[in-house]
Amino acid sequence: MHRLAATALAAAAGLALTCEARAGDFHLCDRQARLSAAQQDTLYRFADIIKRSLDQSGHSVALVARSGLDLGRFGIRYSHAGIALARSENAPWSVRQLYYACDEGKPRVYDQGISGFLLGTDNPAIGYLSVVLLPDEQARPLEQAALDKRQALRVLGSQYSANAYAFDVRYQNCNQWVMELLAAAWGGVSGADGLDERRAAQDWLQAQAYEPSVVDVGSAWLMWAVPFVPFVHTDDHPVHDLAQKQFRISMPAAIEAFVQREIPQAQRIEFCHVEQRVVVHRGWSQIPEGCLPSAGDTVIDLD
Repeated sequence: MHRLAATALAAAAGLALTCEARAGDFHLCDRQARLSAAQQDTLYRFADIIKRSLDQSGHSVALVARSGLDLGRFGIRYSHAGIALARSENAPWSVRQLYYACDEGKPRVYDQGISGFLLGTDNPAIGYLSVVLLPDEQARPLEQAALDKRQALRVLGSQYSANAYAFDVRYQNCNQWVMELLAAAWGGVSGADGLDERRAAQDWLQAQAYEPSVVDVGSAWLMWAVPFVPFVHTDDHPVHDLAQKQFRISMPAAIEAFVQREIPQAQRIEFCHVEQRVVVHRGWSQIPEGCLPSAGDTVIDLD
């Protein structure tokens, strides 16, 4: 019985950190990956390949998502999304994103270079990053909204929950902030205040038939464990979903599926690294697990 409870708590803890949760020194609240000098060098070179690809794309904004904690038990590769901006005041191609400031107990909007974005991984031996490039018609308003600090903050929720229900303004996770900023940029939504604007953004997303990711908890023990894990809540989720032991959450896969459906001209590039090898894949299919190249992929040797 105790072993089952411990397993449930461990799984719930994985969900609790689907987005960035950072303390004042910008490390994860309750864990910090220890990287060797060689591992850091690999990630820096991986980041350089990604930045050069972005520079060569001819675009100035991109939706990006990276692998982080191991959420394979939920069928999730990408946990954390943001918006990469070539014209960022921080540094070219910095990622504007939501993170949870543990010391302050509140979510913040944070700009981070591609290298730092990648350093948030839980497994430095293998990592994935997805880039979605948009046509000018959608790229321009998204870039404008993302660079506008007031707009970025207007759709920032006041309370963070890693498993925030996608159609409730009580909480917000990092990926939901991205979706609501997309709604502000593409739907022209506005409100009397930030909370009202968030409601308008969610209404627009529902009108566009946005479908959040369905995370199948699949265990009564895990549902029992959720209230004991920081940053995870159930009081915003529909009773029907809780009875089905599932959460409907904005995750990078849902963001990409929405963009692919709404904007067929959008382009996707996926990068991964493992064992001093980088694979670059173009298209909406995923690189196979283990960072294995397929026909047509580019393979770059880091040795």
